[in-house]
Amino acid sequence: MRRILWLTCILVFLGATAFAQDVTSVAGGPETHKVVLDNDKVRVLDVHIAPGQKVGMHSHPANVVYYDSDGKMKVTLPDGKSVVRDLKAGTSAWSDGATHAVENVGTTEIHLVQTEMKGTAK
Repeated sequence: MRRILWLTCILVFLGATAFAQDVTSVAGGPETHKVVLDNDKVRVLDVHIAPGQKVGMHSHPANVVYYDSDGKMKVTLPDGKSVVRDLKAGTSAWSDGATHAVENVGTTEIHLVQTEMKGTAK
């Protein structure tokens, strides 16, 4: 029984990871995420998410986000857990990489610039 439970947990994790897609190809992504630079070191995304707009489950490698506007974003993880984050214009955040879906739950457009790292960034 433990072996079956263990295998089920592994398959659920691998399934969530396998189905995670590039943000530019998921529901809402092509409308919200525009690639402005893509080379062998980084990919830079100009992101505009309108109030109420959602972006489906997707993944990012390690990245830096610069928030160009205040806003309120709901972030949902593959396990269904979610958190609402208050975004402040002029601030930045680092992420080691993540799989999530997002929704603008605020009343204003969210604008951010996301720089995804490729390979071994130094």
